[in-house]
Amino acid sequence: MSGDVANALGSFLRDRRIKLDPAAFGFTAGRRRTPGLRREEVAARSNISPTWYTWLEQGRGGAPSADVLNRIATGLMLTEPEREHLFILGLGRPPEARYRHADAVTPRLQRVLDALPNSPAIVKTATWDVIAWNQAAATVLTDYSTLPREQRNVLRIMFSNARVRAAQEDWRSVARFVVASFRADAARAGAGAEIAQLVKELSRTSPEFHALWQENDVAVEGDGMKRLRHPELGLIELEFSSFAVDGRPDLAMIVYNPSTMETAEQIRSFIASRAGLPRPDLPKLD
Repeated sequence: MSGDVANALGSFLRDRRIKLDPAAFGFTAGRRRTPGLRREEVAARSNISPTWYTWLEQGRGGAPSADVLNRIATGLMLTEPEREHLFILGLGRPPEARYRHADAVTPRLQRVLDALPNSPAIVKTATWDVIAWNQAAATVLTDYSTLPREQRNVLRIMFSNARVRAAQEDWRSVARFVVASFRADAARAGAGAEIAQLVKELSRTSPEFHALWQENDVAVEGDGMKRLRHPELGLIELEFSSFAVDGRPDLAMIVYNPSTMETAEQIRSFIASRAGLPRPDLPKLD
């Protein structure tokens, strides 16, 4: 490592170490000349040589391995962003993806979804489990609250739900894109083991999925257009955009916006009628 990089790594390690409370780790807080844990205590918690850890803090320990950085991250109880920063300083790259299972979103993120009353929006995991949605999504797309938790998966819905299949204007093209994007997301998140059972199940129950999975295509979801045959609204066209959730690279928020003012009016009126509310006035657009 260059001197500047080594110094940055050492400074970061030292800063994290002195901010730890010794009492929280069962160490005696008395008779300490400096705050935080001692270097040998961090080394013991990280299962590495005290001498080498000292050298790392002093900027002369050489380039540490990914295994050593992971052990130090555990020893210092680093948060996920701190662990990523440690790898960037030590190896010049983020750590390999580690999939984190999620069952729910924070109340703050749910309020973001709810602030979009006429734009269907969902949050899905890297394995494409839908874990949050707003009322517009439940009304216009799929009411996930009526599905068992294990069935709230985009792949399962796409390949086993006849109503959802019939709603797609070009189901085969949509299915191909979904499978390719799913493969890329799962691989990027390091979730290969987590999707194995789902892939096995769908390959057994859906010949179409099995054929598409064998193609090994990958795609990036990004943004695009979605055309749906809604049972009450008829053919509607939505623009969709996918957003990463800051601090949670395993989650993505997808927002569907009406592509025309006519569609927007249809959706607003439909959502209002389903909620038993008067039809909302439309804002005047320039």
